[in-house]
Amino acid sequence: MVITQNLLKLNFYGIQALFFGKSLSLEIAAKEAYMTAIFPPSAPQRSGWQTVLVLVLAFWFSGSLLLDALVMPTLHAAGMMTAPGFAAAGYSLFWLFNRIELLCAAIALTCVLVLRYTRHPWQRPGQLTVLLAVLLVAIAAIDTYALTPSMSALGLQLNWFTTQSTPTAMNVLHLSYWILDLIKLGTAALLLWFYNRHANPVSQV
Repeated sequence: MVITQNLLKLNFYGIQALFFGKSLSLEIAAKEAYMTAIFPPSAPQRSGWQTVLVLVLAFWFSGSLLLDALVMPTLHAAGMMTAPGFAAAGYSLFWLFNRIELLCAAIALTCVLVLRYTRHPWQRPGQLTVLLAVLLVAIAAIDTYALTPSMSALGLQLNWFTTQSTPTAMNVLHLSYWILDLIKLGTAALLLWFYNRHANPVSQV
């Protein structure tokens, strides 16, 4: 219906330009009517994939922030992290959380790929969004299959031997985990800001 109206408008301007002289304003109006007929304007709206992406990123970001800023400091202040059975309980907690992270990362990457490669080139997000989503998947995989098992195994060994000082390997693992977690939070926040700010994001970055 919109295209038909725009084509009628185009014919009207063309007839005016034909019978009353090809003035510059009529030519411009005819060109504008032609472009509008071919590419009718549409109001920007949030797609279902974008809504899912924003919800998943918000859930993942808030869950990670809650675990890092509230749960772990509370356990440390209560002295539970030095308890003999904390390594096994901590591994169970992080095993479940890391699997949820992998699921969130996979959903986020799927949504980003769909939003980029199923849209018109003029309306698709830039390649940076895909790289950020891949980075989130990589961080979740490293935490799940490398850092968490290594820290848990080392913690179980420390329960058998009553050492007073924390081994250097454990400090390195904790430092690596916190660095990756900060990168993860920053990446998720950047994607969340980008897709939540723009209902129809356009970028060629």
